[in-house]
Amino acid sequence: MFSKTKKSERIDSEQREQYNYALQRIRQKKKLFRHFVFFLAGSVLFIILSAFLNKGNEILNNWYVYAILIWLFFLLVHVINVFVINTFMGKEWEDRQLEKLKAKQADRIAKLQKQVDAEFEAPTDSNPDHPPITPQNS
Repeated sequence: MFSKTKKSERIDSEQREQYNYALQRIRQKKKLFRHFVFFLAGSVLFIILSAFLNKGNEILNNWYVYAILIWLFFLLVHVINVFVINTFMGKEWEDRQLEKLKAKQADRIAKLQKQVDAEFEAPTDSNPDHPPITPQNS
């Protein structure tokens, strides 16, 4: 009577992983957009400051151009990181690398196990009265 039937849909691990990945990408793009807005505002500020600072001073002429170009370089690095590198080295790439490493570890463990088995092979004794000789007993 007082209980309400709640349809609580459980998100399985794959959907949760996809959701987290999408959330991460949204945050990356949001930070990139924020960086772009700060770049535009900073560039305008540099140009305005240059107009006030360069009155009668030939040494500081066009310093803002170099500052804007350096900042533009960092903005382009950020764009490449978000849109280019992340598409090549995204979640699928991470999963492939993880599977490769797990396979290498499994091969290495199998080789080590064979080596241990070959070195410490238990002797087969036809006499049941005597226990087999192990490295601890010798």
